[in-house]
Amino acid sequence: MLTISRLAAYAGVTVRAVRHYHRIGLLPEPARDRSGYRTYDAVAVVRLIRIRTLADAGVPLARVQELLDAGTKEFAGGVQEIDKALRAEIRRLQDTRGRLARLAAGEHLALPQSVVDYLDRLRGLGVEERYIEMERDAWIMIAAQVPHSIDAVIAKKHEELDDPDTVRLYSLLSGALDWPADDPRIVEVADIMERLMVRAVEAGEVGADDGIDDQFVDLLDSAMVESSPHAARLLAILEARGWKGWTRIERVPAERLNTEPPPS
Repeated sequence: MLTISRLAAYAGVTVRAVRHYHRIGLLPEPARDRSGYRTYDAVAVVRLIRIRTLADAGVPLARVQELLDAGTKEFAGGVQEIDKALRAEIRRLQDTRGRLARLAAGEHLALPQSVVDYLDRLRGLGVEERYIEMERDAWIMIAAQVPHSIDAVIAKKHEELDDPDTVRLYSLLSGALDWPADDPRIVEVADIMERLMVRAVEAGEVGADDGIDDQFVDLLDSAMVESSPHAARLLAILEARGWKGWTRIERVPAERLNTEPPPS
């Protein structure tokens, strides 16, 4: 008869593991002998080796009992089920590793690749990193709200970057964080913004369902106003010209359409 330490040694496990298997019911715990010790026989060694073999193969302990007591056909079916679950877990872990690798670049956190590519294109145009960080945070929120349409939205943004007005706008906004409060260039920003909005209205791109609720639009507008000391002044200039709204245009001055906007 064997002591628990000798049993563990023969089966290639630790005494702690043997006691754990006792607690969860995988290995019957023998009664104590006259000397107060628990002793084990060859049957216990064989069962413990089978438990260890299944556990080492990746079988969850919750299913070890089932397989130990299964017939040949049931055992094969159980192993196939476990293998299927393990393959699914492997795929999940591989996906997780892939996401972690992308996160190393920083901007992939909560952003789809299409938005990351767009931000990189802005960098290529010379847009300052401080401004890109502000835009990145806005895109993180937008992508979370419209995950299924964000790629189409970004494709439209790429088209807009082919417009010299849009490129000039980014050039101005990029340096606007350092402008004095009364910098006259904010009027040029308003002029460009208005030209772009006129084109959007005439192209039928204003007023369409964007999948974003009003509360979220207010959140984006508030974030924009708080991001720059010039944002409120810019909105005031546009509102004086008859425009209202930033993330979503709410009021359009009909008299400004089909005309080049006059200077402020």
